[in-house]
Amino acid sequence: MVPSEGGRSEVAQLRRGVVQFCVLALLRDGEKYGFELVRELCDAQGVVTSEGTIYPLLSRLRNKGLVSSFWQESPSGPPRRYYALTPAGSQALERFTADWMSFRTAVDHLLHIEESQA
Repeated sequence: MVPSEGGRSEVAQLRRGVVQFCVLALLRDGEKYGFELVRELCDAQGVVTSEGTIYPLLSRLRNKGLVSSFWQESPSGPPRRYYALTPAGSQALERFTADWMSFRTAVDHLLHIEESQA
């Protein structure tokens, strides 16, 4: 069955809801600059995003205290703003991860039941 146009927008809405946690997860192992985050998110199948989405998101995460940022000279061009996970960001990611595992398990179970009844 091909998803309807509405189904695609619902998946896009779900994606928008979790992309901030994907960004926090990418920062878990160390600081990154904005375009680096965009590239890594685009490389992750199904988490397509753009600079126009990421930079406002990074600003909101910074305002919430979940990430910090600093400028650093670049060997190839203008200085870059790097982002790092704060302790509050790490805690938010841990809570989301626990909630996500439970949510994903429940959804997978429901989807599997539906498939087996088809």
